[in-house]
Amino acid sequence: MTFLPFWVFVLAGCFSVSLAEASNLSDLYPPLWEESPSQLNDYKVENGKYIVNPWVYPERLGAYKILLNKTGSYFEKFGPENKLNLLWGLPLQHGWQYTSGRLADPTQETDCGYESGDHLCISVDSWWADINYFLWSLPFLAAVDSGIMGISSNQVLLSPPAKDQKKFCLSVAACQSSFPKAMKKWKDFYQHLKVASSSFEDLLEYLWAAHTSTLETTHKAFEDRFQYYSKPEASFGRNWLVSVKYIGAIEFPTTLIKTHEFQKVLPQRMLVDGDKAPFINDFTELQNMVLLGLKVVYEVDYYTGSLSLTVMETLMKVPGAKKEILKYMEKILENATSKLLGSN
Repeated sequence: MTFLPFWVFVLAGCFSVSLAEASNLSDLYPPLWEESPSQLNDYKVENGKYIVNPWVYPERLGAYKILLNKTGSYFEKFGPENKLNLLWGLPLQHGWQYTSGRLADPTQETDCGYESGDHLCISVDSWWADINYFLWSLPFLAAVDSGIMGISSNQVLLSPPAKDQKKFCLSVAACQSSFPKAMKKWKDFYQHLKVASSSFEDLLEYLWAAHTSTLETTHKAFEDRFQYYSKPEASFGRNWLVSVKYIGAIEFPTTLIKTHEFQKVLPQRMLVDGDKAPFINDFTELQNMVLLGLKVVYEVDYYTGSLSLTVMETLMKVPGAKKEILKYMEKILENATSKLLGSN
């Protein structure tokens, strides 16, 4: 199908491990990683409960950091220094949202999230922040409930946002009640993580099942946030949401290096009126082409009624198909990178 080359090009940046060697792994960490909380005792404690404020960037990031640290021992068999921990994709995406200005108040009625104001603030009016909330709270609280964090399920409470509190769950019990399917899938991931015989591929499957389930069950509550954005940024958000399903279909390995490299092809700032890929001057050629590719993925998915996703998922079940497609992706990226370097 003609859709496949576009889809492959968009995802090619995910598989650039040969191009992604860093002399210091800490250079790949999200912004303020070292400064963020590294243990639960770094958070406020009230009546024996840890209070985490997810509307402050370092506090949300710190919970990711603790989660990576607590699960690190389970990934040792796959590689050293925790760099093959599949949970890296979550804090790295959050870091990209922070640096690109996507956690700031899109209404511009407050200084939340802006460099000139409260730059560590996360706005509840941000579509990106609200979607990320559930890709933070559900995996974090499911880990607590799975026993991985070493505390009981009722020992963590999340601070509510300034408004729309009913849209968010603030504890293990509340999240289980509101989002039982997604919470169960995250718990399934952790349960298999603790099984010594689980393979890297097995864990990828469970991770992406939990990830996509989380988005499916939460994103509709925040459609109203798109009204605050430029048309290009709102379209990018919708395109990205759909494209993640296809990234999940090929079970992209969300390790430290691969996720870091992949994010280089994402827009480094908010899109504004007048931005039209592939003609955005301050974006690289690859960033422009990926934005255009994401639009194609969205449109094909829409006009086929997601039949294209079903075809992709079916294709991934064919023995050897995934391996060959990943090789094809790497080749595309290498060629694209060579051309870009040659033009500089």
